[in-house]
Amino acid sequence: MAYDVSPTARTLMVLELIQNSPGITADQLGEKLGVSERAARRYVAILREADIPIESVRGPYGGYRVGRGLRLAPLMFTPTEALGLVMAVLEGPRGADDPVENALGKIIRVLPEPIARSTDAVRRVSARGPDPGARTPDPGITAQLVSYSTACRRLSLRYERCPGEEWSMEVDPWAVVVRRGRWYLLCWSHSKNDRRVLRVDKVRRVEALDGTFTPPTDLDPLAAVEEHLALGWKYKIEVVIDAPLDDAAQWIPRSMGRLEAIDADHTRLLASTDVPSWYAAQLTAIGAPYRILSSPELQEAARALGERLLEASNRE
Repeated sequence: MAYDVSPTARTLMVLELIQNSPGITADQLGEKLGVSERAARRYVAILREADIPIESVRGPYGGYRVGRGLRLAPLMFTPTEALGLVMAVLEGPRGADDPVENALGKIIRVLPEPIARSTDAVRRVSARGPDPGARTPDPGITAQLVSYSTACRRLSLRYERCPGEEWSMEVDPWAVVVRRGRWYLLCWSHSKNDRRVLRVDKVRRVEALDGTFTPPTDLDPLAAVEEHLALGWKYKIEVVIDAPLDDAAQWIPRSMGRLEAIDADHTRLLASTDVPSWYAAQLTAIGAPYRILSSPELQEAARALGERLLEASNRE
């Protein structure tokens, strides 16, 4: 079927078809565009005149492909491919001056606005440093979640809590957050009437609903996810620190728990953990006196750690 587009647009379509299907013939190009084989060859010639290295191979298995040249040919990305590039970059730790990070920024700046908005949203809401146990989610489902999140569309999800156990949820997808290589969906669950943090790799199906939503105006997605992760474990923790809130925040990262001011000179830490011995060791970074009010398991782990440190410091 012929496309009612300009010759320039058809030329770019030819480039995209050649990139996506190396070896495609002039006859196949013409069929895809709804033009003659001769017209398709003319569009290939236009690309070559623009110094784009289009190579051709003769014979029954020949066709066109993009070769290597002095100039990089324009690249065409679908929303899923564009987000896949962002996902690949976010898998590893990157610094502000990293060439891969800079290259990703250039790609995002020239993407069509709807695709760029979705990919940049994920890029900005991420904490680097991958967790070795992190699982990369499905790029197609992730692209859907990011797209509907930026469009503020209500969703219906199928979520797998554990193998063989799935349930449906109706949510407002506030943001997709990447933390330590793990992908999370920060959302409002209408089923639970509460805020939820879901693992994107456990989302099995996404369906857009008719409703829209407005996310909280003061929402910090990364902070909200880290706070949730710090408070959702087996042993509940409460620690009082003899220092102002601003000082305590320098010693306790958000992933360790939620800090709240008691008064001008004291701060409360609320958190949870599955491994009290590990958490007790992290508390030693606090540069002020502190008291563990709960849990008993953490108190016992702190006593054991103190005894080990005292024993290690004893000189024969």
